[in-house]
Amino acid sequence: MKIDIVMPKMGESLTEGTIIAWLKSVGDKVQKDEIIYEITTDKVDTEIPSPVDGVLVEILVREQETVLVDTVVAIIETDAEQVVIVEDKNAVNNSTESVDVFENVEKVTEHKTKTEKEKPNKFLSPLVLSIANKENIPISEVEKIDGSGLNGRITKNDILQFVNNKEKVVKSAPQININVDDEIIPMDTTRKRIMEHMIKSRDTSVHVTSVTEVDMSKLYNFLKQNKKRFAEEENVKFTYLTFIAHAVINAIKEFPLINSQIDGDKIVMKKHVNLGIAVAVEPNGLIVPNIKNAENLSARGLAKEIASLGNKARNKGLVPDDVKNGTFSISNYGVFGVQFGTPIINQPEVAIIGVGSVDKKPVVVEVDGMDTIAIKPMMYLTISHDHRLIDGMLGGKFLNSVKQRLENFDFSNI
Repeated sequence: MKIDIVMPKMGESLTEGTIIAWLKSVGDKVQKDEIIYEITTDKVDTEIPSPVDGVLVEILVREQETVLVDTVVAIIETDAEQVVIVEDKNAVNNSTESVDVFENVEKVTEHKTKTEKEKPNKFLSPLVLSIANKENIPISEVEKIDGSGLNGRITKNDILQFVNNKEKVVKSAPQININVDDEIIPMDTTRKRIMEHMIKSRDTSVHVTSVTEVDMSKLYNFLKQNKKRFAEEENVKFTYLTFIAHAVINAIKEFPLINSQIDGDKIVMKKHVNLGIAVAVEPNGLIVPNIKNAENLSARGLAKEIASLGNKARNKGLVPDDVKNGTFSISNYGVFGVQFGTPIINQPEVAIIGVGSVDKKPVVVEVDGMDTIAIKPMMYLTISHDHRLIDGMLGGKFLNSVKQRLENFDFSNI
């Protein structure tokens, strides 16, 4: 029996996916739940397992090709006696027959692209379609615009702003001089996505950044004495980030406006804290999964969730729900030895905390009324906030609240 392998639907709002790599070739035997290919979507990268045991007899979609969900990308034959190998359309050699097949695939893809333009996957008004056609913007790009209209509908202003932002990027791009010995590296889908999100955040939020320095002595001593014990006895990995996350959540409870979003001229104050933790993904990517309802977790619970999300992100195990609906984010660049930075807000949130490295340094302390110099583990803590909603006073109070909670952490109920 031939089994169609389709591009999976990884979330309600996702309509297409791009195949990053095939891990199996035509003719290879595959087992049920064995990973056969990797995909990337607008939200996450993930690995797709085989639904059955069998032989991969045909690959229909090439690497780096984007197709709609439910498109058949490969075929697996489950009956060994019925296996008929079809030429792998990913393979290209010098034979005339192979070139013809390759050209036919491109013709089909070109036809499908035209069809997609004619039939959007979600409602777009005639005016929006007209502007997209005039500006030569693919419908697949238009559908990725976050609409400001009712129920997320894309308005005239949304697409005009999108066009304007694209023109700014093109106009501001300097002329590049390419030498013959320079290496040209195609930008992968993940990098393109990050680039688009960063430009969007820059053009949406009015970024303001404040920095404070935190004495981490209390946490430093606690981890030094207990980190190994917790890992061995309870299988819980405590790090500075665990306590920073806990302090941030409790500071949000004190200043709930930080946990808001802007909807036109309205403020949407979120009831729950979906805490985003930025995760660096090799070789050159970044993703921000979030802990849902993090305000209900103890420090121990946060430690487990942070470890779980990190592992899922690095092993391509995230699903779209893991990265949707975040309300506040933490960027921990300190793990790379960076002392402080100015993180970019994760849209549509209005603030993000940046965490620097913990380094021992000389600081002035008061002992018995006298100033003296001591060596302490210190950390820079940064907040970038959207000045459209969060003024300097609120941003400063929130940052100082996190600082005080870290310097005076209560370990009695971790």
